[in-house]
Amino acid sequence: MKTIAWWYCFNGILRREVLRFVQQRTRFLSSLIRPMLWLVVFAAGFRAALGIAIIPPYETYITYEVYIVPGLVGIIILFNGMQSSLSMVYDREMGSMRVLLTSPLPRWWLLMCKLVAGAIVSLFQVYAFLAMARLFEVEPPALGYVTALPAILLGALMLGALGLLLASLIKQLENFAGVMNFVVFPLFFLSSALYPLWKMQEANEVLYWVCAINPFTHAIELIRFALYGQLNGYALLITAGTTLILSVAAVLGFDPGRGILKRNTGKPQ
Repeated sequence: MKTIAWWYCFNGILRREVLRFVQQRTRFLSSLIRPMLWLVVFAAGFRAALGIAIIPPYETYITYEVYIVPGLVGIIILFNGMQSSLSMVYDREMGSMRVLLTSPLPRWWLLMCKLVAGAIVSLFQVYAFLAMARLFEVEPPALGYVTALPAILLGALMLGALGLLLASLIKQLENFAGVMNFVVFPLFFLSSALYPLWKMQEANEVLYWVCAINPFTHAIELIRFALYGQLNGYALLITAGTTLILSVAAVLGFDPGRGILKRNTGKPQ
């Protein structure tokens, strides 16, 4: 098959995701309002409670608002990953996903196109939030907006792959909301999105280790370092490895020969 066919496939899926995102204005507004609300409300209380002044790797004073910006970026890409998986469940019920997966192109390529397209949509939301955050005097280094882009993209791919895996496991749309809350909130709150790990260690050793092994923590730390022009190699390794594992699991999950997409009768969908 010609290379141009692979590109047309990716371009078509990307355009579909972008058009869906543009037409769902409430989704865009909620993706901005949620983190902005957290930035304004949470920062007021947590800044006084935590008393953050010097935070590695920066070794300089920064406000709490600046510290939690990567965490709020994480919540944007986390919710977008879940939204993308929700659309996959909806498409499967409506039958459009079945049509997509009958393409002559390999199934793994179709799913990866869906994954990358969702990550690109997340970038639009993230940078819109970062632009609005500047209105509240949250101004990371200008170069940080560039160096953070690969980290944000990798984090979006990791969470999008998690969403794809969930979509392969959840067969009914009405069951997705409960599973989404069960996944989103533990991932977010048991991470370094809102507070440093060393503060968590001072409070509770067990919770510290739970946060430390949470892949979402490492995605946040990767973005946090990159926003200040630094590379956290350990966080990069964990995030990339988790992305690979979840992506492979999602592709296998959508393989009808492995039984996950089979009907109750045992026949492939």
